[in-house]
Amino acid sequence: MNADPANALLANWAGNLRYTAAAIVRPSSIDEVIEIVARSPRCRALGTRHSFSDVADTTGTMICLENMRRILNVDRDAMTVTIEAGVQYGALGEALEKHDLALANMASLPDITVAGACATGTHGSGVCNTTLSAAVVALQMVCGDGVVRRFGKADPDFAGMVVSLGALGVVVELTLSAVPAFKVGQRIHERLAFATLIENLDEIMSSAYSVSVFTDWQGDRADQVWLKQRVGDPSPAESPFFGAKAATLQRHPIAKMSAENCTPQLGIAGPAHEHLPHFRTGRTPSSGAELQAEYFIPRDCARQALQAIHRIGPSLRDVLLISEIRTIAADTLWLSPCFERDSLAIHFTWRPDRPSVDQCLHEIEAALKPFAPRPHWAKLFYMSREQLTNAYPKIGDFRSLRTVMDPSGRFQNRFVEAILT
Repeated sequence: MNADPANALLANWAGNLRYTAAAIVRPSSIDEVIEIVARSPRCRALGTRHSFSDVADTTGTMICLENMRRILNVDRDAMTVTIEAGVQYGALGEALEKHDLALANMASLPDITVAGACATGTHGSGVCNTTLSAAVVALQMVCGDGVVRRFGKADPDFAGMVVSLGALGVVVELTLSAVPAFKVGQRIHERLAFATLIENLDEIMSSAYSVSVFTDWQGDRADQVWLKQRVGDPSPAESPFFGAKAATLQRHPIAKMSAENCTPQLGIAGPAHEHLPHFRTGRTPSSGAELQAEYFIPRDCARQALQAIHRIGPSLRDVLLISEIRTIAADTLWLSPCFERDSLAIHFTWRPDRPSVDQCLHEIEAALKPFAPRPHWAKLFYMSREQLTNAYPKIGDFRSLRTVMDPSGRFQNRFVEAILT
């Protein structure tokens, strides 16, 4: 097990947050995690540092799981895979492909850890696709008393344990459901009229297995529509697609950036784990130097919410790099942003200018307030404890569960104190 002093701690991926932990440790086994938890009055698990909020921070010991990246079991009959918590999506997809299996949904960034994505309610896109967390059917967690316990769907509080924000313990293993392997081809259409998007929103977002609309909210058009289609499924109409023309070259979501780090486009088909993400494994995603925020709206309010953001678009111009619109199906996980409601997610990628971003976030949250927004836990937001309590019907049950599972507050941090105590 490797251990580093506090001055060796890294900032998060975006560089907007420097961790406050006293030390960072890198266990290689569950036994080592148990030992760390037992001796640490405060501790938190750390994945690939892609959280823009301080959800993963701690003033105690940070447990980095980068040395726990084994694929433990692929059960072809049960259609499940069991992994250590440090496994990343790209590696998991590659391992499943060897067994003619795949995940039904993938993160846009294949280098993030499965455990970190599931703990924060991270998602892909698709009107029939649930969050990444919804694939979890069992997990093993080192609890506050230093004991490792296994939980599955038969446990009455399991729906509260998957999207846990790291507040219940250190997840060390996950079992996820898989599907038969499939291939995906991706096409991009450019310059979709905003009025057409609003008028045909349901049809557009349902036109492929996974759909993303990218816009800067300026003018009367969205920049790009990314259609990721399962090979063998009916294809959406060829160009013009609702008046938008098919791209003839590879595109990056941020128009001025090279597309060399993006996954294959132009209809080239390949394994789902290589074509559902926006970015290639091992490459710099997005712009690299940025901040992010995201809000989830009930799909039945989607048109009004998009119009509300479009109205404030001019005030976002100088700080916004790009915004992404996606859909996610409802799930039953207590702290999932898609708990019991089909959702539209509005994502914002910002220039690394925190004061200007903060001003924009307050304006966005005010514009979305009539539509009961829920924030992405791992990204920037300012919604109050009261607003979050109203937005998440089961958050009170989760607070009670946290008290039972971590009575000494071992996994508590500033983020947990502000929201869950």
